[in-house]
Amino acid sequence: MLLALDGSTGINSFAQFLTVLIIFIGVLALTYFTTRWVASYQKGKMMSGNIQVLETFKITQNKYIQIIRVGNHVYTIAIGKDTITLLGEISEDEIHIQEDSNFPKMDFKQLLENAKSTKFKK
Repeated sequence: MLLALDGSTGINSFAQFLTVLIIFIGVLALTYFTTRWVASYQKGKMMSGNIQVLETFKITQNKYIQIIRVGNHVYTIAIGKDTITLLGEISEDEIHIQEDSNFPKMDFKQLLENAKSTKFKK
């Protein structure tokens, strides 16, 4: 049994491929812009509040100690899988916040360029 290939089958296949490709690109663009919008919204919410996480120290996989500022008070809290426990209040004088001077601040584009140059050097 022979299959006849006519021009309309190829055109239909190409049209279907083109339609799926356009939908795929549209979904990617929608996802990108939605993610950026949600991130900027969340960042705005975090910056406008009176609560600030000053430092986090990981004890185990699901347990952390955090130093947080709530208004003008500074607290240490322990965070577990299902619990948060107040360890105590500390004064501003007892806090020594260090900047990570060992690691230069880079945006994602710079980080990607560094990774590309390292990969191609090998």
